[in-house]
Amino acid sequence: MAVAALRRGGIIAYATESCFGLGCDPRNRRAVSRLLRLKQRAASKGLILIAADPQQLAPYVADFPRKALASWPGPHTWLLQPTVTVPPWIRGRHPRVAVRVTRHTQAAALCHAAGMALVSTSANRAGERPARSYRQVLHRFGSALDYVLPGRIGDLKAPTPITDAITGQVVRAA
Repeated sequence: MAVAALRRGGIIAYATESCFGLGCDPRNRRAVSRLLRLKQRAASKGLILIAADPQQLAPYVADFPRKALASWPGPHTWLLQPTVTVPPWIRGRHPRVAVRVTRHTQAAALCHAAGMALVSTSANRAGERPARSYRQVLHRFGSALDYVLPGRIGDLKAPTPITDAITGQVVRAA
């Protein structure tokens, strides 16, 4: 049902390493716009993409540095050089694209089943704490979502760190 919702251009919620995430097809501009409105998030901030393996990120990433590949699958998000075809609504105002190959079993299985990378942003509205359970997602978003996949979040207490692979700058610490 989650994959069917994604293919219809829907927004889903699912468990990730530290919280529930909201996701959609990154190439579907309408779905991404709807997700941003739902979160009350500025498009200029950009979005993270998650995948089950680096192959799913190939349409978005021009080059995979060895240090990124060595950290995956795992809870590390990298800012990498985008391909020329990355939709602007994914990068926002940033010159690079934020990507992660997830080790979270259910999130990886979702990417495998969908056959693609997914937008992955915390299940919260701007300024709120991320939802950490299925019930919290339902309480906060209810029928505004097309599907909520029951599941358990991983062991991380904070969002994954984000590092710029080109400059080495840590943009978000663990």
